[in-house]
Formats: sequence, C-alpha cells, structure tokens
Amino acid sequence: MKRLVISLFLVLSLMSSVIAGCSAPPPAGKLEGKLQIFHAGSLTIPFAQISEAFNQLYPDVEILTEGAGSQTTIRKVTELHKECGVIGSADYTLIPQLMFPEYADWYAIFATNQMCIAYTDKSQFGDEINGENWYQILQRDGVKYGRSDPDQDPCGYRTLLVWQLAEAHYDVSGLYDNLYEADGDLMRPKEVELIALLESGDLDYAFEYSSVAAQHNLNYVVLPPEINLSSEEHKDFYATAEVEISGKEPGTKITKKGNPIVYGVTIPNNFPRKEIAIAWVDFLLSPEGMAIMEANGQPPVIPAVTNDKSKLPQGLRKYVIEAS
Repeated sequence: MKRLVISLFLVLSLMSSVIAGCSAPPPAGKLEGKLQIFHAGSLTIPFAQISEAFNQLYPDVEILTEGAGSQTTIRKVTELHKECGVIGSADYTLIPQLMFPEYADWYAIFATNQMCIAYTDKSQFGDEINGENWYQILQRDGVKYGRSDPDQDPCGYRTLLVWQLAEAHYDVSGLYDNLYEADGDLMRPKEVELIALLESGDLDYAFEYSSVAAQHNLNYVVLPPEINLSSEEHKDFYATAEVEISGKEPGTKITKKGNPIVYGVTIPNNFPRKEIAIAWVDFLLSPEGMAIMEANGQPPVIPAVTNDKSKLPQGLRKYVIEAS
C-alpha cells in the first residue's frame, strides 16, 4: 500500500525554475494564435502545468486542452476532423495504428507509467489490501471496483491485461473471468472519471495509473512489476496477455498485447499553425518540460524515442533517438 503526495511547493518551484531557466530562444517572429491539445486523461495535470509555463514565454498563444481516453482523443481528429495541434496518447502505439499515414507519420515516446489499484480511506478492507491479496479482496461480497472502457482508453485494456497476467502470476485458474464477470465490476469511459466515484464512496477501488492516484492524493496498491506493465525486464511475460479493441475502421479490431506503458506525442499533419505546435512540443521534450512530468509521477523517457527522426520537425530532433 502506498500514498504519494506531490508537493505543491515542489511543483511551483519547478515551474519557477522552468520560467527562469529556459534558455531556448523563441522561434523567429511572434507566436500567437490558438493551440488545441487533445490528450489522455492521465496527462491532464502535467499538460496543464506545462501549458502554464509555456504561456509565460508565449503569452499570446491561447492553449485549449481536452482530456479523454486516448482512442477517443485520436478519433476526434481522424473521424470528427476537429482541428488539433498536439496529440498526447497514453499508448504511443495508437498513433501509428489509428493516425498513420493520413494524419501523422511520426511520434515521440516521452514518458512512462505503471498500473495500480487506487482507493480511499473509506474503501472496504483498505487496511488489509496489498500487492499479494488484492484479487481476493476485490472478490469479497459487496466490494465495488472500477475500470475504464478498453475501446476508449488504454487504461481500460491495460486493466484487462493486468488481470490476465495476474491469473498466471498468482497461479489462480479462472481469475480473469471471475474479475470480469463480477457484480462489483463497473466501467466508465476514461480512468479519471473513476476518481469521483472513489471519492464519493460509490467505488471501493479503481484500476488507475500510479501517476493519477498520486496526483489526486489517493491511496494505492503497488502491484508486482511482473504484472504492473512498468518493467522492460518483464516485457516478454507481458506479451503473453492480449485483448481486442475497436480498430481504425468501424467494425474492425486491433489486438493489443501486454507491453511496458509508454506515452507518445505527435502533431497532426493538417494543423495549420505548425510553428505553435512545434514550440509547445519542444517545451514538453525540453529538460524543463520533463521535470514537470517527473514531478507529477510520470518518469520521462530521456532521450525521447521516435519511429523516424527524419520526419520530425527539425527543431525537435535534438531531443530524440530513433527506435532500434
């Protein structure tokens, strides 16, 4: 069990150092205009802080952010054709699977995370639950637990992957089906919507990213690295689990295998104010932006990793290496 409190003082101090210490010169000309950022719900707090710091440098840029499940976030561009300058996905693989080649041709991997089980002081059996007995606690009479929709949110399909891996790791036959079919299993479109249900007492537990639990000052169960999707060491075991989610076209499916959790960012091809989007992503990938990610419980990937360095805007290439 663990409770991680992100210090407001630490975050404010980092923000001050960002503003004071950012040495990158602004792009030629004055940056102004609207920048729409569509992002995973788990990026809401760090992206808000990064945008606030960015606006200290470029006050004439109006930043409009929308958080949702990553699949929903991407489909706002590919299906609803909304104007968007930056896409931040909790699963980088969704960018090539749902956006290539029409809407993007590159991504940059910039942060990691891990799965956990969040709860509050009001949760039933909260004084008993731990990384070894959680699946037994969740199956007790009257316990309610939540997860997000796997067709809309990576946290949702990652929860199902965790359940599959747990069945093998703990050697408990039928565990996945028991958790999936239980009366206490509730589903919502995205993982951050489960927070309100936890705080109101309508849920006892919710499958979340550890960063989200930390940012909302929740208790959380630290799951073993063999199942929490955080470890490169266990990636081969992760890959033994898989789920199907809705695909690029209506009626199609994508198979998602277990993998370490890594976040990706891209700029849609059709965004008309590229210089603003590039400047924002530059700030995200800079030491200042990565410090904000770290302070919010999302370890940064430094250097960032890309599929094709030659396709990135020139100004972003200094932050990345190409995937081997």
